[in-house]
Amino acid sequence: MAQSLMIFNLGDKMISQSKIIVRYAETDKMGIVHHSNYPVWFEIARTDFIKKLGVPYSVLEEKGLMLPLVDLSCHYIKPAYYEDEIVISACVSSLQYAKIEFSYTVKRNVELLTTGKTVHGFVESKTFRPINVKKFDSGLYEALKTSIEIDG
Repeated sequence: MAQSLMIFNLGDKMISQSKIIVRYAETDKMGIVHHSNYPVWFEIARTDFIKKLGVPYSVLEEKGLMLPLVDLSCHYIKPAYYEDEIVISACVSSLQYAKIEFSYTVKRNVELLTTGKTVHGFVESKTFRPINVKKFDSGLYEALKTSIEIDG
């Protein structure tokens, strides 16, 4: 299970960190984490980030807001291995009224293993039509905006 570590400011952005221990099921025959696990780890970090802003993702869904994935990129630098303790960091790297981009790093101690990004649309849950998140929930929009612009 993931352990939510903290949320802190790094420079001018709010960063959330989640710690996991690599499970055997996440590795291949060589003991190396399979590439398909990284997007799942990104989701762990993104969900923790949103929860730390003060509103769990489940509450957003109850309000009628969903954030479907529209783009994903992942850059593999070094492998992670079975039983490694890794930290996945997440931050909002871009925010527009109808979409949001998160950036991620995966580290073992201070060693950078992977970087990635996901882009999500803000949509109404019943119709999946894009919505303006600022009009839909101005408090959420301001919290997300503040996470990018700590000083302003």
